[in-house]
Amino acid sequence: MLGVIADDFTGATDIASMLVDHGMRTIQTIGIPDPNDPLIAQADAVVVALKSRTIPAAQAIGQSLAALKALQDLGCQQFFFKYCSTFDSTAEGNIGPVAEALAAALGQAVTIAAPSLPVNGRTVYNGHLFVGHALLSDSGMQNHPLTPMTDANLVRWLQAQSGGRVGLVDLAAVRAGDQTIRACFDKAKADDTSLLIIDAISDADLLAIGHACRDHVLVTGGSGVAMGLPDNFRTLSVLAGAGAAALPTIKGKSVVLAGSGSLMTNKQVATWNAASRPSYRINVLDLASGRPVIDEAINFFDAHAEQAVLIYATCPAEELKRIQATLGVHKAGEMVEHALGDIARRLLERGVTHFVVAGGETSGAVVQALDVKGLLIGRAIAPGVPATVSLGAKPIALALKSGNFGDADFFTKALNAFEENYDA
Repeated sequence: MLGVIADDFTGATDIASMLVDHGMRTIQTIGIPDPNDPLIAQADAVVVALKSRTIPAAQAIGQSLAALKALQDLGCQQFFFKYCSTFDSTAEGNIGPVAEALAAALGQAVTIAAPSLPVNGRTVYNGHLFVGHALLSDSGMQNHPLTPMTDANLVRWLQAQSGGRVGLVDLAAVRAGDQTIRACFDKAKADDTSLLIIDAISDADLLAIGHACRDHVLVTGGSGVAMGLPDNFRTLSVLAGAGAAALPTIKGKSVVLAGSGSLMTNKQVATWNAASRPSYRINVLDLASGRPVIDEAINFFDAHAEQAVLIYATCPAEELKRIQATLGVHKAGEMVEHALGDIARRLLERGVTHFVVAGGETSGAVVQALDVKGLLIGRAIAPGVPATVSLGAKPIALALKSGNFGDADFFTKALNAFEENYDA
C-alpha cells in the first residue's frame, strides 16, 4: 500500500521501524525491489534504500524516479520520500530536486516537507530546525563533512535547492487540526507554492500532519511524519498489528563496525572502550599509506573471536578535519567505506552473522559488501534503529544506525537484541 524511497540505508531502516511500530508489515530492499519476491506480496509497505543523499542531484533524481516506477509497478497507492531528520543537504540538493521530480511524476501540486522527529530531539518551529535545544546550525551538524548544515531556517534552505516556491505551515495551523492543515495546502496551491515546510514539535503534531496527508499521493520528510500514515490505510484494510515485528533468531558471532564521525557515534565508541571491550581502530592515514590495515583488523578479530569486537574509523571532529585536509573529504570517506565493507565481507566468511553498523554511508557500504538484497524489519532497538534480518537462504542479523542515533550504550543494546527470540 505504501512505497518509500529513502536517500540512504539507515534512513530506510529508520522509517521502516516507524511503520512496523505502527502496525505495517514492512520489507526494506537494497535498491530497486524484485516484483517477483514472494515476501513483497505479503508486505503492507516496501522501503527502497538508495544511496542518493550526496551524489549529484541529476543522479539522485534518476535513481529516485526509477524507484518510484518500481513501486508503482508493485501497486503502491501512496509514496514517501524519506530523508534525514537533520535535513542533510546542500544548496544544490538533493532534497528539493528529488521532491520536485517525484511530485511532477505523480502530478501533485503541493508537497509537504516534514523532517521533525521529536523522539530524537529534532523539531521544527517557525520553520527553524532544532536539535534538542540548539538550532541545527549550532548542533554540530554545521561541521558535517558532506552536508554541513549552516542555516537552521528550512524554508530558506529548501528554497535554495528548489525551482518552485517554498512556504511554511506554522505550529498554530498544525495544532488547529486536519482541516486547517488541509486548508493551508489549498492556499499554497492557490498561491503557486509547491513545497511546504511544516512545523512539528510533538508526536501529536506529526500524527495530525500524517492524517491531513491522507489524500496526498506523495509525502516527504523524516520518519516521524510516517507514524500518521498507517491509520489512513487502516480505514481501508486490516494491517498486521503486533505481528508486523516478528523476526527469526539468528545465531553466530558478532561485530560492531563504526565509520560515522558524528558526536553520538564518538560517544558510543568511547563508552565501549571505557568498558575495556576489544576494539581495533582504523587510522585512515595508515590506510592511505598502504599499511595492511584491513588484514590487521581481521587478525585482531581472530584473536578475540569469542567476544564481540568493535572495529572503527570514528574519530573526533578536529582529527577528522585534519584527515580530510590531507586526503580530501570524499576520498577519506570512500576509503573508510571500502575498508569497512571489505572487513564485513571477510568476517562473514569467518562465521559472523551479527553486524551492528554505525553511519549511513558505512551501512550502505557494508550491506553492499555483504550482498544484502533486502531486510525484514523488526522491533526498534532505539528510536529509528530496528533489529533486522536479511532476506535470502543464509540470513544475517543487522542493526544499521544513523550516526547520531541511539544512546551512549547503543552498541551493547544492539548486540543484546540479537540474542532475543523475535518469533516469541
